[in-house]
Amino acid sequence: MNFKDFVSGRWVEQYQYKSFSPVTVNHEWTWNDPQINTLLEEAMRAIGELNAFSLIIPDVDLFIQMHVVKEASTSSRIEGTQTEIDEALRPRELVAPERRSDWDEVQNYIKAMNQAIEALQTLPLSNRLLKNTHRTLLEGVRGTEKLPGQFRKSQNWIGSGPSDAAFVPPHHTEVPDLMSDLEKFLHNATIQVPHLVRIAIAHYQFETIHPFLDGNGRIGRLLIPLYLISKELLKKPTLYLSAHIEKHKGAYYDALTRVRESNDMGQWVRFLMTAIRDTALKGRETFQSILVIRQEVERTTLSLGKRAENARRLLNHLYRQPFVTPNKVAELLSVTHQTASSLIRNFEELNILKKWEKIGRNQVYVFGRYFALFLE
Repeated sequence: MNFKDFVSGRWVEQYQYKSFSPVTVNHEWTWNDPQINTLLEEAMRAIGELNAFSLIIPDVDLFIQMHVVKEASTSSRIEGTQTEIDEALRPRELVAPERRSDWDEVQNYIKAMNQAIEALQTLPLSNRLLKNTHRTLLEGVRGTEKLPGQFRKSQNWIGSGPSDAAFVPPHHTEVPDLMSDLEKFLHNATIQVPHLVRIAIAHYQFETIHPFLDGNGRIGRLLIPLYLISKELLKKPTLYLSAHIEKHKGAYYDALTRVRESNDMGQWVRFLMTAIRDTALKGRETFQSILVIRQEVERTTLSLGKRAENARRLLNHLYRQPFVTPNKVAELLSVTHQTASSLIRNFEELNILKKWEKIGRNQVYVFGRYFALFLE
């Protein structure tokens, strides 16, 4: 089907409201828009450059966890949680009691992402995998009563009620067939649709189906890197789009709405190609900066002599978790509190660590230059 001939679906009369029934997507797609071709080429090139950096950086997995934490906190913030990335990196006891429920949701998302990425080694990207991820996402937090791990069995909507909602997804009886069609589309090797266009269409369709009672935005955004990893376009899980989507949230929702209301799939595909390109380029810049910082700090810690080995171990921890307390350093290195505090002072003198804030009796320190890379 050519984008210009696409009809997104129809509104179906329900009791006192109308729900939107989208057409299926598992078929050929073509377009006559040269801008899509250009953006597709640019996005693929940017992903290739990001992959190159992720493969040449030694011990790259040390740094990927920070990408995951940033994505979890940003994606959750789009849905209304208040946890910032520095809070997401703290242990629960160092989070203000009134913000711990939000913290729990972000931690669930981190766990769900890591489990889903690991599951791709043995499972295809499938409805089964998405359901398992959804179950982890809602486990023990707000929304736990909304059928974790199951497609919805009732109507949902975006807004205060179905009669005046911004959008009412298809009736729940349509969800199994629509999600089955979507799963087939993700893996249909008989149709010639480039991967980035395919995942753009798939993300639109997932958000339109809204198959879960809660968590659709987070699962839908996670679907994108999971697909890219499953098709080996990403060698490492390094590309997450929530920061771009949050920055351009109005344009994101407008583009999705425009598909449903005006059948304009091209506008949506152009938006997502741009998001993938810009996010991959930003990721490449982040890895370049990581390389520079790593070379500098590891060179400076050689001046610590006998303490250099403990300094190296502490740095490896800081790449994953750039906030520490003296107690954490003592535990991590199996040293006394006095030795841990002395090493932290050394890191302050070398401009690696600086004081962040004091929570109760705990002085928190931050690997400031490194942490700043994930705030941009």
